[in-house]
Amino acid sequence: MLKIAKSYLRQAKARLKDAKEAMQEKNNPYAVRLSQECVELSLKAVLKAVGIEYPKIHDVSDVLIEIKDRFPEWFKANIEFLCESSRILVKKREISLYGGEEAFLSPDEVIDKADAEDATTRAEKTYSLCEKLVAEIEKKMK
Repeated sequence: MLKIAKSYLRQAKARLKDAKEAMQEKNNPYAVRLSQECVELSLKAVLKAVGIEYPKIHDVSDVLIEIKDRFPEWFKANIEFLCESSRILVKKREISLYGGEEAFLSPDEVIDKADAEDATTRAEKTYSLCEKLVAEIEKKMK
């Protein structure tokens, strides 16, 4: 399980790096999309690390809340932020890819710089918290 968790974190870190680059290139929708993937992979890494098989959906915040007692206090203190970030970014996931199709709006018209900045900030904090937890779990196993 830990091997899979670490692999997910490696993938999440790559998404975060690419999201920051996309933001610098003013590709705001892509930055949001990559940030969402970073958050999703980071949270799924944590679930794997504590032995939870998560549902195959993008937003696993409900599972995090259900099993929050498996986490140390410092991580539990951030559960609300992690769940909120997951929910927000999953909602923006589709429009960051397709735009507002019903209104004939492109992704660039519905996702702006503020959305990209918020998404990458959330992704960075989520990744950092999840990486710290997985490292702690790994250390305890040695």
